[in-house]
Amino acid sequence: MNDSTDLHHIIIVGGGAGGLELATSLGNKLGKKAKANITLVDCKLTHLWKPLLHEVAAGTLNSYEDEVSYLALAHKNHFMFRLGKMDRLNRQAKEISLAPTVDKQGVEYIPRRTFKYDTLIFAVGSQTNDFGIKGIKQHCMFLDTRVEADVFHQHLLRNTYSAHAQTSPLRKGQLKVAIAGAGATGVELSAELHEASEQLVKFGIAQLHSDKIKISIIEAADRVLPALPVDLSTKTQIALEKIHIETLTGHRINEATSEGFVTDKGGLVPAEIRVWAAGIKAPDFLANIDGLEATGNNCLIVKESLETTLDNNIFALGDCAACPMPGTDDTVPPRAQAAHQQASMLVKSLKNRLKNKPLPNYRYVDYGSLINLSSYATVGNMMGNLFGKKAGSLMVEGLLARLMYLSLYKMHQLAIHGIVRVTLTTMANILTQKTKPRMKFH
Repeated sequence: MNDSTDLHHIIIVGGGAGGLELATSLGNKLGKKAKANITLVDCKLTHLWKPLLHEVAAGTLNSYEDEVSYLALAHKNHFMFRLGKMDRLNRQAKEISLAPTVDKQGVEYIPRRTFKYDTLIFAVGSQTNDFGIKGIKQHCMFLDTRVEADVFHQHLLRNTYSAHAQTSPLRKGQLKVAIAGAGATGVELSAELHEASEQLVKFGIAQLHSDKIKISIIEAADRVLPALPVDLSTKTQIALEKIHIETLTGHRINEATSEGFVTDKGGLVPAEIRVWAAGIKAPDFLANIDGLEATGNNCLIVKESLETTLDNNIFALGDCAACPMPGTDDTVPPRAQAAHQQASMLVKSLKNRLKNKPLPNYRYVDYGSLINLSSYATVGNMMGNLFGKKAGSLMVEGLLARLMYLSLYKMHQLAIHGIVRVTLTTMANILTQKTKPRMKFH
């Protein structure tokens, strides 16, 4: 791509779904035509769509097959990629600073660097929020990154192999998985883990009853999926009951220990495998970064144009942005569809910005929600907006819901790869699917 220093420099920090879609589109629309230099910054070398992490954790998806190289994608789509974790911002000098990059042994192999920008866009997503509850950091596993999902999978396999080989009786919580949080991540993870358990039995690594993985979900609200419509929550609860997943709603976690979760009702929920999926916040480095306004959970406060309130040269999108919803006291919910919509709008915004034209304002459009319970069920509600109306919703389930759920990932792939590659890889996956086991056993 053209790397002339005379061109307007757009830096995007964060290579999640929204950031990567934005970088790809801007690269092809501005970078390719030498109208701007586009740089994507991320602390990892590869991208994996975050809604897939629960499948990686359960082993029902091989993370190495679906990951995308930032460097390869940048080369193909006319933007630059820089490896590093941003930790400093100098708004007066209009530059960001990346912390030194170190290997697993702590040896530095990339020094601290600074990069000048004309427009800076934060798309760093969110991470798990433990709310300061005692023992969560020390005794729980998290699913914020592919590395964490891979670590969880190895831990799951190790515990199962160990239990299957031991001659003494199982400990009380030895093959018990307790998931804190009954949002989409917790619910979908529970179903994938149940599928993994079935596969382990099928392949002879676990017995049908004695050492089969048992799964509980703990939720402080009075129902699963508390942020979604009641009818969707009810359908999901019924589906979870059919596959014998225990749901402890109305239970607030007071502490995590090496033996399980301690709740305000019923005491200890025994589980040697504990997952925390009960809340999110933006990365801590955004809190008061060079004076920018942020919420209590570190989200940058932005205007409807997605510009930060104190600096028109800095934008934020997705989970790390607190964007107002006109006519309400709410902000745009932290959902993948919001990040996708905002990335699409920012392409227009940046083109207008280069031409000194007014920027559009973002309006959140809720197309509904889909919950995929592995091979057992897919349920969802499609909002009226999907059908060109503004009111009402339609419940969907079964094959139609499953196809719609799969299409969400295909839309993301289309945004970064284009139709030719997505078509070819989809055909290849269909042809090779029967040759692979349902679960990754290593």
